[in-house]
Amino acid sequence: MRIGLLGTGNVARALAHGWRAAGHDVLLGSRHPKERTDLGPLPVATLDETAAHAEVLVNATPGGVSVELLHSIGAPALAGIPLIDVGVGLSDDFTRLTHPNSSLGELIQEAFPLTPVVKTLCTMDSTTMTAPGDLTEPGTVFLSGDDAEAKRITGLLLTDLGWPASSQLDIGSITTARGQEHFAFLFMGIAGGVGSHTFNIKVVTRPAAR
Repeated sequence: MRIGLLGTGNVARALAHGWRAAGHDVLLGSRHPKERTDLGPLPVATLDETAAHAEVLVNATPGGVSVELLHSIGAPALAGIPLIDVGVGLSDDFTRLTHPNSSLGELIQEAFPLTPVVKTLCTMDSTTMTAPGDLTEPGTVFLSGDDAEAKRITGLLLTDLGWPASSQLDIGSITTARGQEHFAFLFMGIAGGVGSHTFNIKVVTRPAAR
């Protein structure tokens, strides 16, 4: 599958390496691709070229600028392409969300109604995103979105990163993305408690009644 990743930071690079190892055709999108000579074997192009290349897009840009950046590509170029959103909008000092009464996932879906958005992977760090098997157990990865086919594709791509179907939890429409994004503060608290950012959480339930 041709996967276009918007962004060239730690998250975008980690996901690109993970999906490339699984056999996918990955391309990183940058506003200044000629300046990105530090990406090793990962190919990089302009944002427009990355969108045109992709069967699936991934938003791995800073959440505070993501909608503006997507507008620079344009709604016609994004129409019909599933967009996996892993961004979280945080202030520079990490003390507040840039979208406190909504979520980045919702805002992207509202701005681009013809682009099916799925929110996932934003409740963990980049190491855990691509190597859940390195933990004592993978834990849970959440999916939020309104389009069933986009969720199905996202689930397959999560499986390629090492997330078994049993670890994937569909929590509902794109409005539930705000729960994933607001987890950022609890994530930072847990990281302080365990002394590491490489961890995950797991949803546990009562056993089924006999």
